[in-house]
Amino acid sequence: MSIILISTGKAGDRLDLFDYAEKDFGGVYALMLTPYKHDLSVDWGVYEKYCDYQAASGAHKLFCVCGSSEMTKLSIPERLKLAEITVKRANGLKVFATANLSEGLENQLEEIKRMEETGVDGLVFVTHGMGEKPEFVEYIGALANAASLPALIYEFPGMSPHRVGADIYGELVRYGYIKGIKDTTSTLEGIAGKLDRQGDSCVLQANIPFLYDAFELGARGCVATPSTVGSSLIRKFYDAYAAGDKTEAKRLHGRVCMLADLIDQNYTAGAKYFMRLKGVPFEPLCRTGATLSGQRCRHIEACV
Repeated sequence: MSIILISTGKAGDRLDLFDYAEKDFGGVYALMLTPYKHDLSVDWGVYEKYCDYQAASGAHKLFCVCGSSEMTKLSIPERLKLAEITVKRANGLKVFATANLSEGLENQLEEIKRMEETGVDGLVFVTHGMGEKPEFVEYIGALANAASLPALIYEFPGMSPHRVGADIYGELVRYGYIKGIKDTTSTLEGIAGKLDRQGDSCVLQANIPFLYDAFELGARGCVATPSTVGSSLIRKFYDAYAAGDKTEAKRLHGRVCMLADLIDQNYTAGAKYFMRLKGVPFEPLCRTGATLSGQRCRHIEACV
């Protein structure tokens, strides 16, 4: 397959963090949970209420059909309906959704077409274990050339090995195939490698302990598990850092770390219980099998 160069349309532009959030692909992305009834069917009514909550949370963008949505446990019709509802209730926010979960390239190209028909503003591609391989560039090129929407890469840990090599990421950026990446490297060295090759793209940080450090190195956004319940807090961090108030950004980073520690145990059940306490009637039920003990529930109650 020949590589087709896609123009980024960004030559000579100089953006600050506020610009990246409002005009580009940076900023704070709110991850979306999937609510279930006791028979583990999707509770669409609760999802609509949750969309309204997230759309008003302060996030710049919404990311549905993601790891926090338990996307690998959802059927294609369920994934498409999640995207459609999110778009309808996004209140003007851009919506992104994963679009290459199917097995085989032909099926993924069809999935991309169907996901675009839901009205989402951008697509997300998982690595399918190929991110360190040279052929990954050709693979993502095939997906990008079949899509009419901009795309991000997602180092989704549920499909290990999931990481993207820094040099390979640089190639994807240079060819214009993608607009950014949800980085889950979880090492400062790995984060720095992508940031060195960021170019006009947006490296979006998912690792909360290194969140502040990643912004110091040049990260342009955050897409992390605490955003399922606390996008407003992450937005405050983002705005403080973008405004140059690093003292306040460091303080808020500490609070984001505490929120992550609270909900990341028994994930996503803990996040759903947190949302229940915030007024969105989730049941703490997951198709992944995650559960909460009474002690864990009490811990969350004490902190909300």
